[in-house]
Amino acid sequence: MGWDDLTGQAEAIAVMRDAVSDDRLTHSWLITGPPGSGRSILAYAFASALIARPGDEEATEAQVRARTHPDLGILSTDRVTITIDEVRQLVAASQYSPSVGRYRVMVIEDADRMIERTSNVLLKALEEPPPRTVWILCAPSEADLIPTIRSRVRSVRLRTPSVPEVAELISRRAGVSMPEAERAAREAQSHIGMAHRLATNEEARDRRKRTLELALGIHSVAGAVMAAAELVSLASADAKAFTDQHDSEERERALRSLGIEPGAAVPPGLRAQIKALEDDQKRRATRSMRDGIDRILVDLLSLYRDILMLQLGVETEPVNLAIYPELTAAAGLCDAPRTLQTLDAIATARERIEGNVAPALALEAMLISAVRDRTAAGKDRA
Repeated sequence: MGWDDLTGQAEAIAVMRDAVSDDRLTHSWLITGPPGSGRSILAYAFASALIARPGDEEATEAQVRARTHPDLGILSTDRVTITIDEVRQLVAASQYSPSVGRYRVMVIEDADRMIERTSNVLLKALEEPPPRTVWILCAPSEADLIPTIRSRVRSVRLRTPSVPEVAELISRRAGVSMPEAERAAREAQSHIGMAHRLATNEEARDRRKRTLELALGIHSVAGAVMAAAELVSLASADAKAFTDQHDSEERERALRSLGIEPGAAVPPGLRAQIKALEDDQKRRATRSMRDGIDRILVDLLSLYRDILMLQLGVETEPVNLAIYPELTAAAGLCDAPRTLQTLDAIATARERIEGNVAPALALEAMLISAVRDRTAAGKDRA
């Protein structure tokens, strides 16, 4: 993907395009921005521009897009954390001179998933990179990295694109109508990847719709417990659908690279490699499940934010415009302070899950809190 695959990031693009032709190019960069703003897209567009020699731009972009260029090093993970060995391998690879391009570019897509000990391994490479090596780190914010790394990189921050900007991009990419693209962009809250998924995947739309229906239909503690269990099931099914296909394709590639025919038994000498792959896939499934739960909580945040805006009389377009009558009805069941308490409960649930609390327990506590707040508001009015 190139510069044209970004939307609403003209300032960041201008900075990085100017840097490509600067003889005093900074050799360590940090791209930050909210989820879905296009951090990795910008990183690879920048990498392609840095690597390409005059007249070779199109071929270089194709290789970078396929992640196969010999002068491109990549570290990306679907697991909870990046391991220290992965960083060591990338640091070692960064010491080689470019083979065919102008620069050797090392991209870490999930730099926020490094613990401090792992970050310190990277620090030395950022301090003294080879003259033709450029590092590009991606993270939600500068605060996600240790101070010593932040002090050695040039930061470029992406903004949250507007709904119309995301809708235009999704419509152009996926070939969906503008009304469909606008609804997807609005409900994804301008998260480009999620907007694309909502616009093109009916199961994702159904999952989100059911999430909101469950939250609006809770009227008792027992109902909250049952809803929490169904939300976990929704997240699990969503994560399984994603990881099963990915895992199957990855296993097939691994077996093929080891020379094992489809359906054939794995020789004893190669079983350790397959076991390592399966362990990686289990860790990735854990991360995918956690991400699925977080998507549900983000959807619930948008729901109660809409309800709060109605209670406060703020004239703004709701995220969940498609269920406006249901929002209005829910806004009349309690007052703004109680809705704020529910929003706080959702934020607390996100923190607990990130801290490895069982998702079902965190969701139960959050939904029970929402029911009690609404019930208490009703009694106060009576």
